Amino acid sequence: MNETTLQENQNGTAATSWPSVWFTPRFDIHENENEYVLLGDLPGVSAHDLDVKYENQELTIYGKVASRCGGGNCVAEEYGVGDFRRSFTIGEVIDGSQIVAELKDGVLTVHLPKRPEAKPRKIAVKSA
Repeated sequence: MNETTLQENQNGTAATSWPSVWFTPRFDIHENENEYVLLGDLPGVSAHDLDVKYENQELTIYGKVASRCGGGNCVAEEYGVGDFRRSFTIGEVIDGSQIVAELKDGVLTVHLPKRPEAKPRKIAVKSA
């Protein structure tokens, strides 16, 4: 996690310094019978600034977040700013051709449907 340090400039005003332009957005992962669902908070990210790829059993999410300060004097930016990349290793249980991603109100939702053979099934027990 990136930490902010405050330093005093020569003129006595505070300046914020960031250790890196990369940051790591947080994701929750949920599972149900039919799919895994990833939920990532990405405030300030637009859909055209996202790149979601699935290759070799790995889901990778790339993106960038521009500063919200514009040209003004920004005292502090606590939301992540810059480029980010998150990768998730996913087993063979996912049907890669059916993955769907949507961005709404700053939340990225990625649906990872399970292959039919990976879904739980009830096995009938016969009496002898």
